[in-house]
Amino acid sequence: MDATHLHLLLNHFPVIGSLIGTLLLVYGFITRSNDVKVAACILIAVMALIALPVMKTGESAEETVENLPGVSEQLIHDHEEAAEVSLWVMLAAGALSVLSVILYVAGKQAFQYAVAATLLLSALSFGLMARTGYLGGQIRHTEIRSGAAAAGVQNQAEENGGNANTQNGEEEDDD
Repeated sequence: MDATHLHLLLNHFPVIGSLIGTLLLVYGFITRSNDVKVAACILIAVMALIALPVMKTGESAEETVENLPGVSEQLIHDHEEAAEVSLWVMLAAGALSVLSVILYVAGKQAFQYAVAATLLLSALSFGLMARTGYLGGQIRHTEIRSGAAAAGVQNQAEENGGNANTQNGEEEDDD
């Protein structure tokens, strides 16, 4: 398994994990269960750790797909920029969740404030990670591209002497 495959395998975890962690935190607040809040914080911390190799393997994935037909440099750039912001917010949520667990174990009242802040960062993290995933999906999944993104790929292909269905300078047969 190479870095590109690892990226494709792992990239779903921070997105789904941050959603589950956020929902667990909400449930923990509704039920006033500190155990649920701590479990959610642990999940968020683990997802933050997984986000690190996702980002690292993204560089290799870029090298693999950047010269493939129909792949837009702009889509890759947008995905990469979103990933950087998402990573920092996810890491902050993970760090705050670790602090929350430490405060809980130490029996500190500040736990409730830290876990509330973790909830906010985790929710933000989910939104940013979901957007990053969506942008990443557009790189190879043409069916989810917006009109502007699809037009950008078409324009880039035309600048390279072909159309979006061109490989090695020859048009592919649609039949």
